[in-house]
This record gives sequence, structure tokens and C-alpha cells, in this order.
Amino acid sequence: MGEMEQVYVKNAFETNWIAPLGPHVDGFEKELQLLTNTNYAAALNSGTSAIHLALILLDVKHGDEVICQSFTFSASANPIVYQGAVPIFIDSEPETWNMCPKHLEAAIIDRLQNGKKPKAIIPVHLYGMPAKMNEILAIAAKYDIPVVEDAAEALGSTYFGKSCGSLGKFGVLSFNGNKIITTSGGGALLGNDDLLIKKARFLATQARDQAPHYQHSEIGYNYRMSNVLAAIGRGQLEVLADRVAQRRSNYDYYLSNLSTIPGISFLPEPNGFFSNRWLTCILINPSETGGITREDIRLKLESENIESRPLWKPMHKQPIFEHYPYYGDNIAEQLFENGLCIPSGSNLSLEDLSKTVEIIKSVLNR
Repeated sequence: MGEMEQVYVKNAFETNWIAPLGPHVDGFEKELQLLTNTNYAAALNSGTSAIHLALILLDVKHGDEVICQSFTFSASANPIVYQGAVPIFIDSEPETWNMCPKHLEAAIIDRLQNGKKPKAIIPVHLYGMPAKMNEILAIAAKYDIPVVEDAAEALGSTYFGKSCGSLGKFGVLSFNGNKIITTSGGGALLGNDDLLIKKARFLATQARDQAPHYQHSEIGYNYRMSNVLAAIGRGQLEVLADRVAQRRSNYDYYLSNLSTIPGISFLPEPNGFFSNRWLTCILINPSETGGITREDIRLKLESENIESRPLWKPMHKQPIFEHYPYYGDNIAEQLFENGLCIPSGSNLSLEDLSKTVEIIKSVLNR
């Protein structure tokens, strides 16, 4: 937390605007629009809710197919199944670890040959690194398929000068407790179509019709953000640039201290890509480390009460999703097998960073 969150929250209490909506929600939405250079925003209770509403607005129904990046968190894929639709999983490419355009187009061609045109494409900007959106958007336009851009991990990241979350038909943000800024729990749906974002807000407030009594002509959802949480978000937005700078500084420290070690590699930014470096991730190649694996390092850190985690387990390898179609090679599996997220919090001290580095080195030098 910074200093302004309490100021905004205090205002919410003093004016008795607690829930469900209020002026801080309106202000938060306007500030998100300005930050991302999008025309409209709906503040919601999670990024998952935002993906779900985007699919509803795109008329995704039972039996439809939706293309989704496999190497991601399950929240990218779960809303597809909420709608009774079929997720079609796509492998990553090694330059950004995100959706591979080559396999994306191969999947679309194959689905069309099977008589199914996908209703949407969900690429993810993983760990804050933008996906190859020019290629993905060109393929989407070629086959007239809308893109729902999952930028849950990428607030503050840009792609050739454009904010992640502003590039697709819809953009999705998350303000969960582990994100680069947080409202404790929350998300947003971004877009440039006024009617669609208004419809998202309507659906997110239980689809209550305009009437003096409670009347509902559509199924609605309890997905809106409260005024108090939006107040926290407004304070957090004021320190977003600082948070991005802190996360990038973490990455630079690890890079300068670990990148020369054989078998340790990082994810560089391609030209025109700017990552918020939400999490710093390393790959450990056992063939170059004398057999030392990602798990050896993770367990040693854990023994010192330092949390680290493997990279995302691909969706097509998850028990709940393994029976759905998948297009790719084995890039995502290799990343999961060899990748590790190391401590990346915005409040890490130099001592914290140094201790993590020394422990990693001690494992590799044993």
C-alpha cells in the first residue's frame, strides 16, 4: 500500500459511500481509461469476471469453441467452460512465452475444416510480458474472430507504445492481492464500444431492469466492484509507475547477478515490448547445471523460508482440461518443467534480493 489509499477510503466512509457502487468506482474507471488509452472501463470484482462477461457479450454459448493460451493460470480458461463452450488450447512460442501465432492459425484452419469457427481468441500477457499481438491480431482479423486480451498480469506493460489491455476487442485487468497493484480483489473490463461496456455493467449488477421494483429480463451476475475497493484502487494507481520501476529493478538485479551462470536464463524483452516484470522468472537447464534442476533450487529456497514457484502448469496438462483439443509442440511443457518464479515483491530490500541470489548460487555451486 502507498499513502493515498487511506485518504480515498476515508472519503468513502465519511460520505457513507461503501457499496455497491459510488463516485470512487466512477473515478477509478475514468482513471483506468486514461491510463490504458481505452474509451470505456467497467470495474468488476475480478479479472475472471471480466473474461466471463466478455465471452457473454461475444455470444459464446454451449458447444461453441474458444481459443485460449495453454500456458496460463486457469482463470483464463475457466469462463469458457462457464458458458458450456469448448476451450481450444494453443502452445507458447519461446520469445515471449505467450500464444504462438503459428499454432494459432493452424488451430483455426483445423477447426474450420471440422465445421467449427472459434467465437473468440484469448491470448495472455504472461508475467507482464506482452504477447506477439501484431501477429495474433492479424490472424484474428483474417478469420474475423474477436480477441479478448488477458492483461491480468500486465498492467503498466506496453506493446510498441500501446498499453496492454487496449489492443483487442476487450481487455481484461486484475487487481487481485498478488498483482502489481491491488484492490484486495478486483478486475476490470476494457473496451472501445460504449454499448458493450454499458451492457457489461448491467450484467454485472444482477441485470436489474430499469423499474421501480426489482425486475429482471436476463440472467445477471454479482460482479461489480464496491466503492471502498475502488477507493483503494485509485490510491494504488498513483503508485503504479513506482511499482513497475521496483519490479523492473528486481529483474535487473537478478539478471546482473545470475545471468552469467551456465544453465540459468531469463526472458528478455523483444524490441518494442515493455514488461512490467510483474514476476521475475528464470529457466534452469539441467544439462548445463550438472543435473541441478528447478526443483532443487525451489526446495532449497523453501528450506530458508523463501517462497518460489514453478511456472504455470499448461492448461492442456491439467486434469480438468486434458481432454480438450491442443495445438502445439512442447514449449509450454518445457517452460513448466524448467521454469521458476523467484521473489519479486515491490517491497523487497536489497538484503532480500541478495539472500535469494546467494542461495541460488550455493545450490548451483555445490
